[in-house]
Amino acid sequence: MFRRVLTLLLLIFISSCGYDAIYSKKNLVNSDFSISKLSFAGNRDVNLKLKEKLNSLTLIEKNKKFELQISSFEKKEIFAKNISGDPLSFKTTIIIKVKVLMENKLKNNLQIVEDFNYNNDDNKFNLKKYERQIRNNLANNATEKLIQKLSNIQ
Repeated sequence: MFRRVLTLLLLIFISSCGYDAIYSKKNLVNSDFSISKLSFAGNRDVNLKLKEKLNSLTLIEKNKKFELQISSFEKKEIFAKNISGDPLSFKTTIIIKVKVLMENKLKNNLQIVEDFNYNNDDNKFNLKKYERQIRNNLANNATEKLIQKLSNIQ
């Protein structure tokens, strides 16, 4: 009985802690910049993920308007091999280069690098699925860093 009451009290206190996502649409309205134009080159999957996250910043109008020219690259390399030369682990790296233009003048050049090491899997279907998930996670992390860097540009 005591454990149930304690658990209920903990749930009540935790649920009302005031947690709010940093990049929720409500908070994006409070950002001090907007994106007037997006152009992409490079890896299609990474670019789609970036576009999905940055589209909400194109809908708002702010005084500071950026045009972004984004090029993304993905590099997969063998990180470790066994004695017979078969790969044991891989390293996936995503490089995102961003030219930030403001009023058709180059304001800043940004480069964001995200990487992740993972082990090989004998089941190639599961390995491809896992690599896709890694690519999405790396793109999400890179987008968060990009938004943070854009908000620091004067």
